[in-house]
Formats: sequence, C-alpha cells, structure tokens
Amino acid sequence: MVEDKHAGEKPAAEATNADNDPATPNGDGSEPLLAAEAAAVPQEEYERLKAERDQLFDRLARLQAEFDNTRKREAKERADYRDYAVANAVEQFLPVLDNFQLALKSQGSAEQLRTGVELIVKQMEEALRGLNVQAVETVGAVFDPKVHEALDMVEREDLPDHQVFEEVRRGYKIRERLLRPALVRVASNTQQKEA
Repeated sequence: MVEDKHAGEKPAAEATNADNDPATPNGDGSEPLLAAEAAAVPQEEYERLKAERDQLFDRLARLQAEFDNTRKREAKERADYRDYAVANAVEQFLPVLDNFQLALKSQGSAEQLRTGVELIVKQMEEALRGLNVQAVETVGAVFDPKVHEALDMVEREDLPDHQVFEEVRRGYKIRERLLRPALVRVASNTQQKEA
C-alpha cells in the first residue's frame, strides 16, 4: 500500500475554510468572533470616537464663548471703573468751576477780583489734596532732576550751588508718582564749586 505523505494534513482549501468557520473553536478554547461582530467593532469604535470628537468641539465652542464673554465683561468693568474714577475727580472740581464763573460775572474792583481768585485757588488746592495730589517742593530745595525741570541756571553768589530759587510752573505728584515736573530756575555758584 502506498502511504500518502499528506494523510494527516487537511487539504489547503479545507484548512482555510476551517479557520474562518465561525463554528470552529480557536486553539485556546474560545469561540471566534462572527464576521458581523468583527465588522461591528470598528463601526462602534468609529461612532464612539465621533461622539467624543463632537463633545470636544462642543466644549471648545463653549469655552471660546465663555472667554469672549469674560473679555467683554472685563472691558466693560474697566470702562465703568474709569468713568467712576473720572466722575469722582470731576465732582470735586465742579464747585471750583462754579466759583470761577461767579468771579467772571462779578462787577467788583480788581482787588476784590484778586481776593476771589485767591480763594478759588485755595479751593482748587484743597480738591487736589482730596485726590492725594501734592505740589512738588521747589524754592529753597536742591535741584532734583527726578522732580524738577531746569529752565535755566543763573549765576548767584548769594545762594548755594544747585539750589532752586524760582518756580516758573508748579509740578505735581500723586502719592509718589510724578504727574509733571516743576519748571524751575536754578542757582549756579562758581565760588562754591571751586572750594
């Protein structure tokens, strides 16, 4: 008798069909997935990822809208605060303006007008103090380029070198911040420089 070499082996067509046969158990004892189930898993994964993507797009759109709303609200609050601060400052100067208008309407003498303007200046200085605005110290002080602007230097032997002897325009600061420097004339004493 002739032995068939391939007697223990399945024909190739049968082996392929047996591997794909859903009824054939796997070598590990578990049942293989049906073809429909195998196709459904990628579709389910696709649907899950699509839903996740849609949720992320929705969340991104909401975050962008929330950011825009926050930015608009912050800009409005900043504008409201600025308006409130300006209104608070202007409110203190309205009585000063009223007194200037009364002074312009007055029919008094030049001396009476001068006295009225001096009172208005005092009222204005009081309003500035209420806003924490102070005048920069000038006459008698040593020239400080941080708060003074020198209009010119004048030879003066009766004053120390670099002393401010005249204020041309008053300077102001709010707390420690300079609003504008004082415009001053400064003494230059050559005798003191040589000594």
